[in-house]
Amino acid sequence: MARPISPGSEWSARRKSRFRGLVLLGLPLLLAACVGSGSLLPPGRVGGGSAPMSDSVPPAPMGSITAQPIDAVPGQGAPVGGAALGAGSVKVALILPLSGPGQGAVAAQSMRNAADLALTDFQGSDLQLLVKDDRGTPDGARQATGEAIAEGAELIIGPLYAGSVQATAGVARQAGRPVVAFSSDSNVAARGVYLLSFLVQEEVERIVSYAASQNRRSIAALIPETTYGSVVDAAFREAAGRHGVRVVAIERYASGGAAAAVRRLAGVIGGASPQADALFIPDNGDGLPTVAQALAGIGFDPGRVKPLGTGVWNEPRVFALPALQGGWFAAPDGRGFEAFSQRYRARFNMDPTRLATLSYDAVTLAAALSRTQGSRRFQEDVITNPAGFAGADGVFRFNPDGTNSRGLAVQEIRGGTIAIVSASPRTLAAAQ
Repeated sequence: MARPISPGSEWSARRKSRFRGLVLLGLPLLLAACVGSGSLLPPGRVGGGSAPMSDSVPPAPMGSITAQPIDAVPGQGAPVGGAALGAGSVKVALILPLSGPGQGAVAAQSMRNAADLALTDFQGSDLQLLVKDDRGTPDGARQATGEAIAEGAELIIGPLYAGSVQATAGVARQAGRPVVAFSSDSNVAARGVYLLSFLVQEEVERIVSYAASQNRRSIAALIPETTYGSVVDAAFREAAGRHGVRVVAIERYASGGAAAAVRRLAGVIGGASPQADALFIPDNGDGLPTVAQALAGIGFDPGRVKPLGTGVWNEPRVFALPALQGGWFAAPDGRGFEAFSQRYRARFNMDPTRLATLSYDAVTLAAALSRTQGSRRFQEDVITNPAGFAGADGVFRFNPDGTNSRGLAVQEIRGGTIAIVSASPRTLAAAQ
């Protein structure tokens, strides 16, 4: 459950039910933890330690960053539905693309299920979730938000797509209602519009910071020529500057151009005396095999030049690549997501999509704030509490500008498996 964190306190000592009762603000909150960048695909086995962690990643992770969430393959269907969940006195809207095109509807149904599970796990919740279908369009989001506010919604949870978030924000702002949305596009974040999502900027910051702490201070980069890649490129340059890392070279590559980009970097990352001591490659399981093959052709040695990545590395196809052995990537710890998945499967007899925990955490947080904060429950200073919250995807907090900060682990690829080499933090209170 998503509950407020208080530094130095232990929520586990206060657990009274299988899935944690609620405590007052200022006491801790715990849910679980997760695996890297989101995907609409149902995950496979997700474990901790050196066990394989599976989170299928699309060709362009968060690539439709200005329009829709990550692509996926066919999965469960998503029935259209607008019935309320719960019967409490505090009304909260849940806006999702339940009848939207493609895999958005699959994700939406999974996120609706997760919201239902959150209400069940949170004993005695006073919430009533007004479930609205935005059809995956800005016009639908605008209409759904207006209906929810007219019905008394105090908080808007959702939508999923960036364009829909912008539409919802315009209506909610006029009514003075805060929004907790699921887009991974930080451009739609704003005061009063908070993103509960996996932001790649956080993953880049974590991996560059950790590499610098391990004396990897000369980093080259191979970055795909995609929308996702452009976001990562900017974040990488900024993180390198913050941590005193020298950017030796950056090569961008379009589809089919990875091998040529690797060859252009041969003098920097190949051979017995490379100029760089780390290589940042924020590509996924579709693009990385070609990159890895090209790296082998220039004499790349991951023992000399440490491979670095983001959460899109978090899938078995990547773990098996010889050129990435010993590589590090930043992603949430997956053990909490596995715990959530087990409860989800027991309730719905199917696997959740990777984004389901976002809905779960948002609803649980709304229930916790409703119980502990009274009439101030959704005020800006409550939502942006710098101590943060802990949920199924680990500790997080909302920043005043609407973005979020997350506690991420650094994980190392070891012969087809992964192991955590730097644990995710239990609190974000120290990082003001």
